[in-house]
Amino acid sequence: MPKVLVNGQLCVVFSAEQGSLLDALEAGQQQVNYQCREGYCGACRCKLLSGSVSYLNEPLAFVRKGEFLPCCSIPVTDIEIEVP
Repeated sequence: MPKVLVNGQLCVVFSAEQGSLLDALEAGQQQVNYQCREGYCGACRCKLLSGSVSYLNEPLAFVRKGEFLPCCSIPVTDIEIEVP
């Protein structure tokens, strides 16, 4: 099960039962901005510092290199992210 470091601190160990990475972050008491929860708006955009994620649904919002949307993704490996 992939570990998720947020801003340098262990936040959560991800399991598939949690749904999306956004759901797991919320369960770990991490505050993440969001609106649509489906990859349309990009409000939950975070920086991916290390590791890799996979999209459950390809996002429609613009995502720059080094960023991802936790609302429609899951970690493939241990990851370190930066949440604004």
